Amino acid sequence: MTPLAILFMIIAMLVIWGGLVVAITFLAKHPLEDDDAPTARPGPSRTPQH
Repeated sequence: MTPLAILFMIIAMLVIWGGLVVAITFLAKHPLEDDDAPTARPGPSRTPQH
């Protein structure tokens, strides 16, 4: 491999692994919450009208 190819490979690896590290640290500091999950509401059930 040429030195230029090795340089681009190292840059690409740093971008990929660096993004993974940033994503993991962000999620560790700001965990996802389940507030957006749909909730079942108790009440009368609706039956289809014919």
